[in-house]
Formats: sequence, structure tokens, C-alpha cells
Amino acid sequence: MIITHGPCNVGNQAQGLSDAEKNIGLKSRAAVNYQTWLGYESDFVISEYQSNSTYSALKRLLFAIYFVFTSRCMHYYFGRSFLCWDDFGPFNKWWFSDLKAAKFLGAKVFMTLQGCDARLAYKSNELNEITPCDRHECKFYEGCVSTVDNDRLRLIEQIIPSCHKVFALNPELIKFVPKAEFLPYASVDPQSFRPEFPKTDGPIKIVHAPSESTNKGTEYVLEAIEQLKKDLPIEFELVQNLPHEEALKKYASADVLIDQFLFGWYGGVAVEAMAMGKPVVCYLRESDFINVPISFMNDVPIIRASKNNLYAVLKKQLSQREKLSELGKLSRGFVEKWHDPIKIADAMAELYSDKSNKLSFWQIYGTK
Repeated sequence: MIITHGPCNVGNQAQGLSDAEKNIGLKSRAAVNYQTWLGYESDFVISEYQSNSTYSALKRLLFAIYFVFTSRCMHYYFGRSFLCWDDFGPFNKWWFSDLKAAKFLGAKVFMTLQGCDARLAYKSNELNEITPCDRHECKFYEGCVSTVDNDRLRLIEQIIPSCHKVFALNPELIKFVPKAEFLPYASVDPQSFRPEFPKTDGPIKIVHAPSESTNKGTEYVLEAIEQLKKDLPIEFELVQNLPHEEALKKYASADVLIDQFLFGWYGGVAVEAMAMGKPVVCYLRESDFINVPISFMNDVPIIRASKNNLYAVLKKQLSQREKLSELGKLSRGFVEKWHDPIKIADAMAELYSDKSNKLSFWQIYGTK
């Protein structure tokens, strides 16, 4: 069985899981239609971003055909297949043709949803008090509700029903795609990081690393930090516009990482920080917990805060500095238990070979 992951590698989820599958003896590969500025590695980089030459288009087409005819499982990401050339233009009739062909030829078809691929902006606005899909929080709001939501509905109503399994990295997405199962990030190998727990003396170094500051709640972070500087000896660093490898060095130097405050869940950056033994502060939306196993939620070590109380929460937690190291150790243990790509790959291997297609990820993972 050959498993192909792609056509994008948002947050290293596709490559991280594919590498873990290789490590347990599966024939797995990850490919992207184009590389992004973050610099995540991939087994195959087919062409350059927006290089819509005849040569690039032909390469993408031929690779899509090659993957379909040589794979027994296609695992797609971010609501795209290899013939979804989002950097070339909007939806057209050829999108998802490879996904449909793979299923027709008898391959298993999986999809992992990661956020704005399936989050219906208008509906998230209706359901949630705090959401990135707010006209005051996201500069793309008007475009989302007028145009992009239609593309998301097409994905949800016409494409996802064709998939054997669908996963969601953010449990909110299950509100829009009831067929989906929550899946932990498999993007970080904890064994690749040596934990460095928070210091007990000197200024407390806080890092915030938004790839897009307007939807991570960065303005609320900056407001809280300015207040906090008046009360405690802290050092703050905003990490932006750096390739992934350079950003990791910044996280390693931190005592605390502040993640995001609009999405209602933590991101891949938080997993990297926790693997390094860093406490993480983030907004977690309680109404979405119903879509996550109880045993998982009981273990989550993240310091919970919202955009409305971030300063108060930070002041309380940082004033108890002796507890930060213990929280860092809990964070490292949490990643080892729940975000180990090898454990996730073991469960995936069973799903890939499950002819009945009735097994759930969490049945195999050993919890309810």
C-alpha cells in the first residue's frame, strides 16, 4: 500500500504524518503543488507558487495522474486535491477530479480539514461569541461571506461525502462537517526537541508568533503585554515573517508562548512550544469540547485565557513563577502522549487497511 499526502503542507501536518508512517514501515510520501515562505520540507515540491506556465501546469497534471494510479490511499489536506490549483485562480470544473478518479479506481480517500478550508464564516459568526470570522477581526470577512463560503459549502456538500474518512484538527470544524473526527496534530516529533523548561530567575521571556496577526488576536496580546510590563519583569518578542527553522530557535529561548485568541483551539506552534517544555497560553472554546475525547481534554495543560481577560490571567500565572516549570513538564508529557506522530501513524495504518471503513480513529487510539 502506498499512501500519498498533499497537495499542501499547512503547519507540517502532511509531511509530519507521512514521515511517521515511513518510520513504522509504510510506503508513504508527501507532495505539495508549491512551496510556501515558511519553508516546510516536503518529499515532492511539484512547482513554484503562481508559476502558471504551461510547463508548471503540465507537471502538476502529470503528478496528479501519477499519484492517483500508484496510490492505494490518497490523504488530502486543507480542502484541496492535487488538481485544485488555488494559486492559479478560482474554482473550476477540474478541481477534485483526481480525488474522484482515485475513489473510482478503488483507492481510499481521506481528508484532513485544518481551519479556513471548512469554517463557514457566516455560521461561525452566528454560533460563537469569539471567532476569527468577525468583520472587526478579519480583513477577509466580506470576501468570505460573499464568495468563499460558497466554495466551502461546495466542499462540504459535494466533495467530503465522497471521502472514506474526514478529520478536523480544530474541533469547531465538526460543527460544519459532522462526518469529521477530531485528530491531534501529528506535525511535531517530540523526540526532535530537547525540552528546556522555564527559567526561575531573570526576566520572564514571552513569545507570540502569529503567521497572520489579524486573526490570531495579536492586538489583544500587545495590549496585555504593555500592561504587564508595568507589573512584572518580562521580556517580550513578536516572532513574524521568519522561516520555520529560524522561528523554532525563538520559541526555544522563551519561558512562555502566547498562542491565539480567536479560533477557540491551539495551533501547531503551541504543539512545538509544548514539546520544548514551554507553557502555552491560548483561548479554548468550551462549546467545542464535546467533539474531543474527555480523556484528551482532561490532560490539556494549556493556560486558558480569552481576549477579554488575557492581562489578568497572565499576571496571575506569571506571578506564580515557581509553577511555570511544572507546567512546562506537563506540556511536554501531553505532547508525548497525545501528539506523538508514531502513535497517530499506527492508528492511521489500521484505518487505511480497514475494509469495512467502520473503525474510528479514537477506537483504535484506545480512548472514547
